Amino acid sequence: MRHFSFFQTTKAKLQAVSGALVLAGALAVVAHGGVDPAHIHLKMADPNEGGARLTMAPAAHAAMPSVVKISASKVVKTPTAFQGDQSDLFQQFFGGRNGRNFQAPPSSHREGGLGSGVIISPDGYILTNNHVVDGATDVLVTLPDRREFKAKVIGADSKTDIAVIRIDAANLPAITVGDSNKLQVGDSVLAIGNPYGVGQTVTQGIVSATGRANLGIEDYEDFIQTDASINPGNSGGALVNDRGELVGINTAILAGNSGGNQGIGFAVPVSLARQVMDQIATNGHVTRAYLGVSIQEVTPGIARAMGLEGPKGALVSDVTAGSPAQKAGLQSGDVITAVNGKPVLETNQLRMEISMMGTNAPLKLQVFRNGSTVNLTAVTAEMPGKPVERASNEATPSNSALNGVSVESLNPQMARQAGVAPGTPGVVVTDVDPASPAASAGLKEGDVIQEVNHSKVANSSEFASALQRSKGESLLLINRKGNKLYLAV
Repeated sequence: MRHFSFFQTTKAKLQAVSGALVLAGALAVVAHGGVDPAHIHLKMADPNEGGARLTMAPAAHAAMPSVVKISASKVVKTPTAFQGDQSDLFQQFFGGRNGRNFQAPPSSHREGGLGSGVIISPDGYILTNNHVVDGATDVLVTLPDRREFKAKVIGADSKTDIAVIRIDAANLPAITVGDSNKLQVGDSVLAIGNPYGVGQTVTQGIVSATGRANLGIEDYEDFIQTDASINPGNSGGALVNDRGELVGINTAILAGNSGGNQGIGFAVPVSLARQVMDQIATNGHVTRAYLGVSIQEVTPGIARAMGLEGPKGALVSDVTAGSPAQKAGLQSGDVITAVNGKPVLETNQLRMEISMMGTNAPLKLQVFRNGSTVNLTAVTAEMPGKPVERASNEATPSNSALNGVSVESLNPQMARQAGVAPGTPGVVVTDVDPASPAASAGLKEGDVIQEVNHSKVANSSEFASALQRSKGESLLLINRKGNKLYLAV
């Protein structure tokens, strides 16, 4: 502050001296018959004249009202070391002679993160990244006009890093969706988001590449690469074209040691994000089509060895038994050169196109085999395994008030450790998620639940049955170290 005051005072003195000199000079000019500055007329620019302005302002103004800030938080558990008798009691209660090995009850703290999202419909649906809301217990959306809304996660797909959330609002400024398939290298784009939490920010760049894959960022990659500045907090924000139309969801950056922008950012094309969003909105989860082949790139050396004209197509290295590929007659060593009349240039293109086709989709395959072209027909099946999904809060069953609570049937040893009489019926609470409604209601590890909505429970089986019959809130009769109380969860 001392330096600031010194320079400020010195500056003021210099300005005063300078002003006096200028005034003296002006008076001298007038005195010697020069031109009076008051009579000098400047020609000002006419904003309506001249050629077209090279500006992205219209595109930015069209898209900015649709880009929101997302604040997500979650409760994180960390192991806690107990001291003295409390640790011994816990070990006896959950371990020791009954052979069980439970960890000490964890402490918990809340972690927060910032990201961005794009309003995709006037009734509150918002596109963002899965990693922005993954595991969050609370999601808060802040609109550009500073209104705040709690959001529900409708669904998410970790394999493409796309999530759909919704806020309870109407007449929102939904963005115009463009066609990412028409993007070309060199097209001008804007990245809009909330980097570092400083507020809505617009950066300009070009499309550096399309169809970027094999980066190890997501399972399914078809990224738009851009040099528009993307930084932490931009995740889930909008990549728009020169008309302000949404063409991508900003997802990742290639960062140096600083962790900031290096001029290489990646966005999920809106064509892919929209397919994921439509499946989530319709089915609540994402299903993928399945052909049943392992494929690899056709290198120049492989192309020469096989007699191909060039390194194009997808080389089949293995065919899964009983798969659509085997039923269609595909063989190891085949090169898939076209699907439904569209040339296959490389493996990621084939993988992406088939995965998003949906089940029972007909495929006309053009295959290069032993120097000849073979035409095969296949029908896709659903990819084996559990559907990739994140259940919506709206879809949570009404009898799930005790989600996040683990219980065990009470035995004599547990009864002693819980401070209740031997032979007491009920189930003992072995774990309570700190973010659950039960924890908020006051349920604790070691509590013995004896009734659920006035239905007596003697063991974990009866407890589960009582929950199935419950609607809305659950009224629990708790025995806590010999003292009974009711909790509404």
